[in-house]
Order: sequence, then structure tokens, then C-alpha cells
Amino acid sequence: MSLPPLVEPAAELTVDEVRRYSRHLIIPDVGMDGQKRLKNAKVLCVGAGGLGSPALMYLAAAGVGTLGIVEFDEVDESNLQRQIIHSQSDIGRSKAESAKDSVLGINPYVNVVLHEERLEAENVMEIFAQYDLIVDGTDNFATRYLVNDAAVLLNKPYVWGSIYRFDGQASVFWSEYGPCYRCLYPEPPPPGMVPSCAEGGVLGVLCASVGSIQVTEAIKLLAGVGDPLVGRLMIYDALEMQYRQVKVRKDPDCAVCGENPTVTELIDYEAFCGVVSEEAQEAALGATITPKQLKEWIDGDEKIEIIDVREKNEYEIVSIPGAKLIPKNEFLMGTALQDLPQDKRIVLHCKTGVRSAEVLAVLKSAGFADAVHVGGGVIGWVNQIEPEKPVY
Repeated sequence: MSLPPLVEPAAELTVDEVRRYSRHLIIPDVGMDGQKRLKNAKVLCVGAGGLGSPALMYLAAAGVGTLGIVEFDEVDESNLQRQIIHSQSDIGRSKAESAKDSVLGINPYVNVVLHEERLEAENVMEIFAQYDLIVDGTDNFATRYLVNDAAVLLNKPYVWGSIYRFDGQASVFWSEYGPCYRCLYPEPPPPGMVPSCAEGGVLGVLCASVGSIQVTEAIKLLAGVGDPLVGRLMIYDALEMQYRQVKVRKDPDCAVCGENPTVTELIDYEAFCGVVSEEAQEAALGATITPKQLKEWIDGDEKIEIIDVREKNEYEIVSIPGAKLIPKNEFLMGTALQDLPQDKRIVLHCKTGVRSAEVLAVLKSAGFADAVHVGGGVIGWVNQIEPEKPVY
């Protein structure tokens, strides 16, 4: 469905701007009017990471007049495989500042506004109110639901994207004209069910594929051209090189945009999404040890069995000496329990402590009362015990 342009056109384009955007201006569907609308537009990018990188770069190149960036993190070396807006020299810098420099290097006519803070219920409404359109490049469910609910309450459209390994998704959510994110995903998945990119990985170039779709949709919305992805979910399989679409209908019973909404103000999204299940939290209470404690047990020849619940490819990157690999899913399926020793204390670990806490809950319920897990996981071990080893 075609929608009216989201913004009014700016008064004029300068001679320099006409030269810069000439390849847009000769497209009949864009032209002077569409380019003036882009110049007058205010777009907020939530995140300057994998999706935010190509989104910010192409929004800047397209001539969007004001670009806002919400980002609180610093550039890490592991970001560079996919977050192309940053470079080697930016490691340790603010991602927001690094992104701003890259944007202005691409297009000095863009006004860049930085929000160097974590997006939360306390600040999201004030930040979103300053912009015409939101581009969501977040990678966790709590922030996705926060972005959605704030956009619905403010009647703001936003372009959503998601990436994982070789798979990507994109859509436009605008409750005035179609469904919102909650219509598609009414509830978040159970804690630990869907790994993050940090746990499961992502093909770097996939960010460019999905991010470019997001920018295309943003331009269409701002200029009022084409048929935006409102009410449609675009699914991309990079391994098979296939795109397919799924229709998404507005849910009359949606908690936030339905006929009788139950979510009429922002909620506690961390609690709603439950990063760690209640069972895992209870199991970890009083059963969490530090990497230094584990090192003391190893050096003291304590009767322990160290079990790594990550995946094989993670184990091959870095491991704790003496740890036996049994992936988390084998515990959830119950197949790993019968092979556990009864005469040793079980010590679980994963990358950071989230997955091992979930497995710990399984062991506690199976009768392994003295089992523990390592808070901070193998990352904590490397940072505190073997700093010469790599992290990921």
C-alpha cells in the first residue's frame, strides 16, 4: 500500500547539493521534491553496530538532513568483522563518536545528533519525539519491545531489522497503517531460547543486506514512494540466496496497538523479556563461583568435573583447561544427565554465565544439589586467569 510522504520538502537544495544528489534527482519517483523531503527529514538510528553501520552510512549518503544516533557502547575489535562504520583506529572509542566521524566523512551536509546513553523507558519518549522516523538496529528483545511500544504510543513509524548467522528479517511497523512488532511477536521467546549474535554469531555481510533494505524502506517512507513493508515481513536466507515474504496482519487483540490495549504506558522490559529465567536465577543463588575460585579448586586437586555447555565451534576458539564439552541442548534434551559422574562436583560454564545458569537449573532439579556454575564464564576466566588467550 502506498503511503503519503512522511515529511514536507525543504525550501531548496543548494547548487552543491544538486551536484551531490544528481543521480537521485533524475529518478522520476524521487526528483527534486523527494530529495528535498530527505533533506528535511529527521531519522534516528537505534544502535551503531551491525545494522546501524550500513544504515547510517547510506542514510547519510542519501542526504537525510538530520541523523540521530543512540549508542552507549565502545568499539571492540570483535565488532570490526561486521560494523563497517568503525575502523581499527577506533577500537576503544565511543561508537557514537566514531559513527559521527564516518557519517560526516561521507556527507558533511548532514546534521548528526548524538545520544550517548542506553535507551531506556526513562528517556525513549523524549528522544523519539525529536524524529520523524526510527530505524531499529538493536540485537536484544528487551530493547526491541521498548522501541515498538514507544513508537506506537507516539504514533511513529519505524523500520525494523534482525540478523542471525545467515538469516535476516526486515519489516516496517506503523500502528496507524498496519501491525506493530507485538502483532508479529506478542511474547518474547523463553530466556536462553534464542542466542544473541554474540553467542550464535552472524555473517558480517548479512548486516549490509538487511541494513540496505532498512534504508530503502526509510527513503520510501520519507519521500512517499513505492510500497513500504507495512504488513509484510521480508525474510532473507543468505545460504540459499532466497528472499520470501510473509503477510503480517494487525492483531485486534494486540496488547499495545489493539482495540483494547493493556499496555498503555512503558513497562519494565528487562523483566518482561527475562534475560535469565526465574529457575536459573534461583539455581544460581548461592551456587555461583568466580574464575579465581575455580582456579583454586583446580590447583588444589578438588574432585570436580568442569563442563563447558557452549557449542563446539566456541570451544575450539578458547576453553578452560580440563573442561569437557557438553552443549547446553544435550542437557535440555536430557541425554547428558546419565553420563555425569556421581562422585565429583559438577562445575558448569559457558561464555558469560547465562547458558550455564540455565543448565544449572536442570541439574539442580535432577538431584545434583552441589553443582555450581562460573559467573562470567570463559570470558571471565580469560580476563582474570589466562589473559594471553583470545576472547570472542
